[in-house]
Amino acid sequence: MILHAFVLINLIFASFAAATEDPLVSASRIAFSGMQSQSERLKVVAQNIANAEVTGKNPSEDPYKRKIIFFTNDYDEKAGTILLKVDSIREDQSEFEMRYLPEHPAADSYGFVKYPNVNKIIEMADAKEAQSSFEANAASLEITKSNQLKILELMR
Repeated sequence: MILHAFVLINLIFASFAAATEDPLVSASRIAFSGMQSQSERLKVVAQNIANAEVTGKNPSEDPYKRKIIFFTNDYDEKAGTILLKVDSIREDQSEFEMRYLPEHPAADSYGFVKYPNVNKIIEMADAKEAQSSFEANAASLEITKSNQLKILELMR
């Protein structure tokens, strides 16, 4: 039994010779970086939805601008792999929605009010995609944890 565990561990390390740390730890790092990134993405989506109706106080003020999150790949030498990281969060430069509301304090001389460039349907789709990605990474982390426990059991 101990010989079997030793062979299994050596096979795992041999197959991931380029990595400088335990491959299961590297897998955990990858899953965790994905979870962190998707969590940040959900925060941006929530902020966009929360501010979807925020206009300026007067016609010269712009309303809330939709935020967009950008990701980058970051090589982690210790893990010997590429991790997902948040690169930046920028304002969407698309046009504002114009609504005819002549009584609104932010209405221009024609009665139009600038509303945020937030489309709630797009935000909900982004939220669903981020949630699915988060769950996939969480499942991967759980499988990695299970495999680590199995290896420990084999070593007993």
